Amino acid sequence: MRNDDYQASLELRKLYPVLEDEFGSQHGMIRVIDESGEDYLFPSTYFVRVRLPDALEKKLRKIA
Repeated sequence: MRNDDYQASLELRKLYPVLEDEFGSQHGMIRVIDESGEDYLFPSTYFVRVRLPDALEKKLRKIA
């Protein structure tokens, strides 16, 4: 949804893998594997979580 201050790390309208992070969720953040291939905490308001059908998620994991 947003990439303010993170244009190099986050592309708009792109699906990103999310890793569970208890500390992040307690602080309004979400851990995302960004364009660098590394995981970082970003404001959770920058994203909309979507649930993909299992078959599609499995296919995407193979090509990621």
